[in-house]
Amino acid sequence: MKKHYYKIFITAGLFLFLTSCVSSKKMVYFQNSGEKISKEILQNYEPTIEPDDLLTINVSAIDAEAALPFNLYETPIIGNFGSNTKPLKYLVNTTGEIDFPILGILKVAGFTTKELSERIKALLKDYLKSPTVTIRLVNFKVTVLGDVKSPGAYTIPSERITIIEALGLAGDLQLQGNRKTVLLVREKDGERMYVTIDLTTKKLFSSPYYYLVQNDVLYVAPNKAKINSSAVGANSGIIISSISTLIALIAILTR
Repeated sequence: MKKHYYKIFITAGLFLFLTSCVSSKKMVYFQNSGEKISKEILQNYEPTIEPDDLLTINVSAIDAEAALPFNLYETPIIGNFGSNTKPLKYLVNTTGEIDFPILGILKVAGFTTKELSERIKALLKDYLKSPTVTIRLVNFKVTVLGDVKSPGAYTIPSERITIIEALGLAGDLQLQGNRKTVLLVREKDGERMYVTIDLTTKKLFSSPYYYLVQNDVLYVAPNKAKINSSAVGANSGIIISSISTLIALIAILTR
């Protein structure tokens, strides 16, 4: 009789072990059909300016003195104007506009920094000879949360970042992070979008969401194994007590 119960325990143990194994299809990134070499045309992506963005705009020209009125700086300490002064940042308002020196109110939302640079250059030709306009988006950041090694908000100096690069900044997913249902939260044009991203397929690289935009949020949920283990940890005392009771009951019944 005792041997019978031992067989039951061994069988149950093997069953739990086998069912707890994780399929590689749930863990491996960028799976394909097995081809050794493949090529894809790269997307030429540039982010567009949105409300609440911060811009630095520098204007230069052959006559440097003539360009000075078009460059605003933070108020310097008296007698300390020079290398320590910082260019004033332009905050894009809720209607997508900035107030630029001499030129007045400019619509900037929806333009890339390159497009806006060309537009301002065209407007400055009435005032300056051969103007040059350099624009940077200085508050480009993305946030990565959830089951990654280093969650947090990351400032992006290059104004361009992919999902893969953002997860790399966060130290990659933890082993028990769900690679098939990474959530992307994006706010654009007064709407909030929720997009599910699958990291286990190469289709990711051709996704319109492969490149992130400023203020995007990525959330990596834990997989079922981690959720279940958390539940077990929270109720470990009850489980141990129940097992002890079950063993004592079996011992009594098999005497």
